[in-house]
Amino acid sequence: MNKLIFILLISCINLFGEQRIITLSPSINEIVFALGEGKNIVANTQYSDYPEESKSIPKVGGYATISLEKIIAYKPTVVITQNYDEKLLRNLKALGINTLIFKTDTISSIKKTITTLGKYFKRDEKANELVKTIDESLSSLSNIVKNKKILTVIGPRKNLNNQIYIAGNNLYFEDVLKASNNKNAYYSDSTNQPVVNSEKIINMNPDIIVLLSPFLDGKIEEQERLKTLWQTLPVNASINKNIYIIDKTYSGIPSHRVIYFIRDFKKILNNVRDKQLQK
Repeated sequence: MNKLIFILLISCINLFGEQRIITLSPSINEIVFALGEGKNIVANTQYSDYPEESKSIPKVGGYATISLEKIIAYKPTVVITQNYDEKLLRNLKALGINTLIFKTDTISSIKKTITTLGKYFKRDEKANELVKTIDESLSSLSNIVKNKKILTVIGPRKNLNNQIYIAGNNLYFEDVLKASNNKNAYYSDSTNQPVVNSEKIINMNPDIIVLLSPFLDGKIEEQERLKTLWQTLPVNASINKNIYIIDKTYSGIPSHRVIYFIRDFKKILNNVRDKQLQK
């Protein structure tokens, strides 16, 4: 009976044309805002803090703690999510809640998410504009430097222990590297999150190391200490002083804001090229 009442309520809301959107990941939340539908988001998740007004929107949980009861309480006309919680998706479907499911792990899937949501919200022009900007950003990377082995480290700690998380070959970082005519220092057919140690990194011998460190945003002294630590590795990146830090949160969120990560990555490539020209 409660399920029937909920479905009838949702039908009435849709009849009057009022959108009540719940976004269940930071990247989806950012894309919905970018398409001009942020005003209709009634709930989102922890770490959905961009744009600024996202912080004050009610939360229904985090990545692994999303509350179905809270979702129901906000009476959504649509829940927009990613494909990482199969149990939640089954429950939403069983309740008859309109649910849109996306992947945003690669550049292609990010663009597809933007265009599909653009059609859904009748924001095609804005969606096409966002996708065009991504394509132009990628094109700008071509041949600044070529054939370099690049290692992207995710959230590096303050020591070179055995739990070093790096970007594998199935994420948008890989697409950015390919667009720049360079390659990932790491290679595996596995889709699992790569975790390596310093010995494996030495064997990879990357030419460039990029440390994604949003927790060090603006903390220059700590950034320098981190770079000094990584410069102790006997690899080309250390020898040629090609160790860089990107300290912004957008670098780890696969949304339309990937263009800002691409912009920062372009600066790194330009710096590497300039040092080569000075030799």
